[in-house]
Amino acid sequence: MSETHTPETVKEFVANAHGDLNRVKELLEQYPGLLNAAWDWGGGDWETALGAAAHTGQRGIAEYLLGQGARIDLFAAAMLGKLAIVRAILEDDPQALHAPGPHGFPLMAHAKAGGDAAGEVVRYLEAIAG
Repeated sequence: MSETHTPETVKEFVANAHGDLNRVKELLEQYPGLLNAAWDWGGGDWETALGAAAHTGQRGIAEYLLGQGARIDLFAAAMLGKLAIVRAILEDDPQALHAPGPHGFPLMAHAKAGGDAAGEVVRYLEAIAG
């Protein structure tokens, strides 16, 4: 098992986290250092595999990555319906409500990508957005 990976491997890992759990697992098994790696799609649009899974509503991929030790963020918490995390962050930093996620997608888009499981988060965001 190699710890060395190329920029192309990071790009492949992040790209596959938009929807291919099997490939994500294969790459992470081969290169464990990819777990929290980020790819710049251009112009400072940095994205991790967890970020990719979060904005596309790929719950299975997100839960797999978190189970492997990925660092959760506000956007993934919103998609996964983790209201306590979302509330804690936004109560501490209300401006985070307006921070853009990967590809510029807003927090609400991440929450809506979570479907029914993120319904409480969607309602909370609607309530605080006014």
